[in-house]
Amino acid sequence: MKLHDKVAVITGGASGLGEATLRRFIANGVKCSIFDLNDERGNALVDELGPNVIYTNTNVTDEQSVNTAIARTVDAFGAIHINCNYAGIGHGEKTVGRENQPHALDSYRRVVEVNLIGTFNVLRLCAAQMSKQELIDEDSGRGVILNTASVAGQEGQIGQAAYAATKGAVIGSTICLARDLAEHRIRVNTIVPGLIHTPLFDALPENVYQSLESSVLNPQRLGKPDEIAHLAQYLVENDYMNGESVRMDGGIRMQAR
Repeated sequence: MKLHDKVAVITGGASGLGEATLRRFIANGVKCSIFDLNDERGNALVDELGPNVIYTNTNVTDEQSVNTAIARTVDAFGAIHINCNYAGIGHGEKTVGRENQPHALDSYRRVVEVNLIGTFNVLRLCAAQMSKQELIDEDSGRGVILNTASVAGQEGQIGQAAYAATKGAVIGSTICLARDLAEHRIRVNTIVPGLIHTPLFDALPENVYQSLESSVLNPQRLGKPDEIAHLAQYLVENDYMNGESVRMDGGIRMQAR
């Protein structure tokens, strides 16, 4: 699929990997709709990047909120061809913690709600919109959905039971979603990042940061958000990539802690 003049919905598009993808897509002529909860940052990106970007305060776990944002996107740009799902939360909590305290069920449920149900909620509604549209061309079909998992979905560390479960589920559902949506000519792939330098890492002590860098096989550094965005671009542009979960992690294999 050629990027120029296509329309993308990017959840979590106001920061981190979503923002990096937004910037790369805009540079390639894509019209982008940011679904996020960060009004200040979302509106600042609209002001900076111009008329090919809109922002809508969107709770990915809420059906009406997402439907409203999709309707606004279609009203502004006429269609949806690409859906990139980056919105998610992290959480660290042992299954049984200090003083034999069990993992809080509410925190587990919240991670599942945002990372898994939120992802599915957005992609199913975007796919329904895509299915109404005309074929772009015989190879490009009607659209592309890119979900975001994590290497934790395959090698979850201590304290990542909730997070790893959601990311593993996103990976596991990839081929199912691709099969479901094949009749509508919509492709589905999942990006599986390793340690990527988002603002979350800026607050770490230098020795902790260096330890993380040294755990990467080659090159021994954290990944750059634009490297994930570059992979997103490739997965959209290559019409034969479908049903795949692609790791981008510098060869890292996560240890228990």
